[in-house]
Amino acid sequence: MTLATEIQPIAPGGPLLQGVTDEEFSLFSTLIYQKTGIQISSRKQTLLSNRLRRRLRSTGIGGFADYYQQLKRLPANDPEWDAFLQEITTHETYLFRDEAQWTWFRTVYLPERGAARGAGPGSAPLRIWSAACSTGDEAYTTACCIAACLPGFREGRASILGTDIGLGALAEARRATFGDRAMRLVPPEYRRAFFLETEPGRIWRAKPVLSGMITFRQHNLMTRLSDRPFDLVFLKNVLIYFDAVSKRRAIDNLLPMVRPGGMLVVGASEGVSDLLRGLVRIQPWLYRRPQA
Repeated sequence: MTLATEIQPIAPGGPLLQGVTDEEFSLFSTLIYQKTGIQISSRKQTLLSNRLRRRLRSTGIGGFADYYQQLKRLPANDPEWDAFLQEITTHETYLFRDEAQWTWFRTVYLPERGAARGAGPGSAPLRIWSAACSTGDEAYTTACCIAACLPGFREGRASILGTDIGLGALAEARRATFGDRAMRLVPPEYRRAFFLETEPGRIWRAKPVLSGMITFRQHNLMTRLSDRPFDLVFLKNVLIYFDAVSKRRAIDNLLPMVRPGGMLVVGASEGVSDLLRGLVRIQPWLYRRPQA
């Protein structure tokens, strides 16, 4: 049963809904927090109203209260839940965001990993997790750097897992296409080597040498990832939307995913340094788990 057939639809050309009431805002913000750990500030009530209106137009539901009740009744795997969360959690991302971190990755981390492990068939593979990867820009940036700096790791010696709560974001990530804005910081030599310009000056597609390293999977930071620990974990520009309780829960779920000797890269403004017990701070955004 679709949402539009269960609830009285909005009449075409009908009046524009006013914003959510304070009570509706409280209900939706609580629902979002319970589902994702993200805390919506009361200062964003107008923004939330605008994004919810888009869901009302798409579903044909006639009001915010009706839409809230419908979400509460839907199973967690219903596509509308994903569409709702995409509206709420989507934020800008682009390749090579945070230059200092990628400079470290290319000039320090990868040369050290290559020297320590080698790139031959018997060497241990390099395993990296891009958590809360959105549309995959971070994962493809990681693959770019590996392909350029450690070409021997291309053929099955490096694997990157990109995870996000949004199925829509993951579908876009798997398409491996990027607009001019997302590509604006990609070094020219990387554009030429690792992307195809499918629409001149507008759209680029990642070549198989990049996409072949990456797997995308749905994951909610409020739960533990079912995988073995990684050599390097990126967790950037997402925990700034969490409160202290959900931030601690996300970190508690993530820390076991950093192997002994492994590294964690966080956003410079995440505010998690006091939660990273057992890790050694290298930079404000870089931490290492000591060897056992």
